[in-house]
Amino acid sequence: MCRHLGYLGPARAPSELLFEAPHSLLRQSYAPKDMRAGGTVNADGFGLGWYGPDGEVVRYRRPSPMWTDESLPVLAKSLRANAFVVAVRSGTPGMPVTEAACAPFSEGPWLFSHNGVVRGWPDSVATLAEKLPVAELLRLEAPTDSALLWALLRDRLRAGEDLVRATVELVTGVERAAPDSRLNLLLTDGTTLVATAWTHALSVRRSGDAVVVASEPCDAEPGWTPVPERHAVVATRDSADFIPLEFDRSA
Repeated sequence: MCRHLGYLGPARAPSELLFEAPHSLLRQSYAPKDMRAGGTVNADGFGLGWYGPDGEVVRYRRPSPMWTDESLPVLAKSLRANAFVVAVRSGTPGMPVTEAACAPFSEGPWLFSHNGVVRGWPDSVATLAEKLPVAELLRLEAPTDSALLWALLRDRLRAGEDLVRATVELVTGVERAAPDSRLNLLLTDGTTLVATAWTHALSVRRSGDAVVVASEPCDAEPGWTPVPERHAVVATRDSADFIPLEFDRSA
């Protein structure tokens, strides 16, 4: 159910993690090591989002397998960014394979990705969706669980919630409505990165003033630490801390 990766640190070319690392995101797209029974191949699209010189988010997304795209390697090698998010998609059966369904989703300074599936979609989360303005539902980028999760998270961020609280409360709220969902979320504003491990693999590595959070380690170098199940990692260029995701189904 997808693979994703987020980076914060000194400006670097995304190609180093997308294509050049021994277990790059490209390799993870067709030969993942730890999908936790969530599929085998991530061939239903990909996306790269980064922050340009003016701080604005730029995205490149396509609904085709990453390995078929001839422009992405050139693009990823030519640019330098202090923060970026990359994702490859394994679409849930019945959900569309379109560019609009590919992470990362974005608005303003935020980039968002979801690895996993919302169980019982869409009925299970109808009550959560009802809390959004009708116009927001009509503007969903795609009729998918990930697009709805982004709409719900974006609504919290617009209301002024900080990244950590918004992400954690979304995970626990969706799990309460749709038990046994796979909810590995990744959110950044270019300065802080928040990612959750909820029934899916996730690892983090800090090196100097750089941090990488990825579904799977990109190489065998030391320093990669698995994020414990039902925990979030909150990372900046200076730190990476784990916090437990407290969950009470009766709440």
